[in-house]
Order: sequence, then structure tokens, then C-alpha cells
Amino acid sequence: MDKHEGPDAGTIRLDDPWYDGPAVDWGEGEGDCGGDAPLRSAGGRAAPADASEIYLEVQRSAAFQEVRSRYRGFVVPATAAFLLWYVAYVVAATAAPGFMARPVAGAVNVALLAGLGQFLSTFLLTWAYARHARLRRDRAALDLRWTVFEQERGHGRGRKREAGR
Repeated sequence: MDKHEGPDAGTIRLDDPWYDGPAVDWGEGEGDCGGDAPLRSAGGRAAPADASEIYLEVQRSAAFQEVRSRYRGFVVPATAAFLLWYVAYVVAATAAPGFMARPVAGAVNVALLAGLGQFLSTFLLTWAYARHARLRRDRAALDLRWTVFEQERGHGRGRKREAGR
């Protein structure tokens, strides 16, 4: 998301798709969205009739599958590596107490360094996850969110026109 400067830098835009304002008209007027012409999605196809169809269409889209694939491509190996590192630490602490008690420098032993390494690896993994999300997923996810937002907004407009007749 781009940073904004100026007097309204800290305000939330009401058309911001990340803003979760109160859900108006939920459960009212299910079914046909009304209006004279069918709504069009970004691909030029007729837009789905209700919100659940919009989300199912997005879930089936190649863009959504790409975002999920990138997510899984980072999270699965990172989780496996971290759990392996944690289990190795616990096993070494219980199965090899002599090794873990070996002094490294003064009162600092292998167990203390490995324990501090657990904290360090947690912080490094958190940083790597945030960086990966920012560089590889956030923009695509925001584009998907805008697409859904526009379709829902068009859907809501159609229902309001129908209610006004």
C-alpha cells in the first residue's frame, strides 16, 4: 500500500478495501442484484449475482491460486525447518546432556547458545516472512481485494437501484 503525505495522511479512505467498516445490507435482498445490465468483472464476464459467488470466483482464479502458492511455498518449508530445529534442540537437551553442558566461553555453554539461537531464529523467521509477504504477495493480494471490492460495490449499487423502484 502506498504511503500518503499531506493533511489527510492518517485518515482511512472509505473506499479502501482493507477497511472493514460495518457490513451494511447483509442478508437483505439475496439473489438477483437488480439493475438493467449485468455487472462485469475485471475479465469482462458477467459478475456473479451475490457475494458468495464473487468469492468463489476469486478463489478459482489463477491470481488467487498464485498468491496461495507463493504463501505455501514459503510457509511449508519454513515451518518444517523451524520445527526440525526445535525438535533437534529438545532431543539434544534430553539425549546428550554432556554435549549441551560443554562450556564454550566461561559460564556460557552449548545449551545456552542453542536456547538463544531459538529466539534468534524466531525473530529471523518473522522478518523473513514479513519480507516475503511484502515482496511477493501483498501487491497481488491487494489487487484481488480491489477486484472483490469493486464487484461487491457494483452488486450493492444494483440492489439499491432495485429497492428504489
